[in-house]
Amino acid sequence: MDLIEVLPSLRMLRFPVGAAYLWRDGDELTLIDTGTADAAVEIEEVLDGELRRIVLTHWHEDHTGSAARLAARYGAEVVAHRLEAPVIRGEAVGAPPVLEEFEIPIRAGVPALPPAPPCRVDREVADGDVLEFGGGALVVAVPGHTDGSIAVHLPGPGVLFTGDAVANVGRTTLGVFNTDRARAVASLHRLAAPTVDTAVFGHGDPVVHGAAAALRAAAAATR
Repeated sequence: MDLIEVLPSLRMLRFPVGAAYLWRDGDELTLIDTGTADAAVEIEEVLDGELRRIVLTHWHEDHTGSAARLAARYGAEVVAHRLEAPVIRGEAVGAPPVLEEFEIPIRAGVPALPPAPPCRVDREVADGDVLEFGGGALVVAVPGHTDGSIAVHLPGPGVLFTGDAVANVGRTTLGVFNTDRARAVASLHRLAAPTVDTAVFGHGDPVVHGAAAALRAAAAATR
């Protein structure tokens, strides 16, 4: 795992597949996504405050894999969209992606990931809900990658966590492996609207300054 300081209050935890993010409010930490099931030990090593909550952007194994262990060990509140919660709890099976032709070789190159153990969800959220970190974190529904995918917008510091709705591998683009491309494209266009300076992604490098312009360019290029 690579630990990268994006902002004084924001660190990126980069894994072989995907990333998670730690937001700090004083001594209180919020973890956005948790990597795969084998990432928990490395995450625990960098927790230097109270892990108050875990926000899961969607149910995929590279985002929820370590959630159950971390939630149990630290008593953190687990937050997810109401449509993702049954899958995260192990009560339902998530829909597989509908691959575009260009995505087939990309998917073939992704290593097999360990399954995510079922994890409790303490708070089920929906579009427009506000979470108590970062001065008020706005939940933004971005369906298409999965039905209940969310992004999280911090209007005060101008930060956007996109989950897998957007990627930034080389350039800012629509995320891959979506269940419904049309809805995913609409979600990308929605994320291009807020005024944000910094954007961080489930896959790819952060955009630390000028994120709004990068998101608008990605949306303009995607129909």
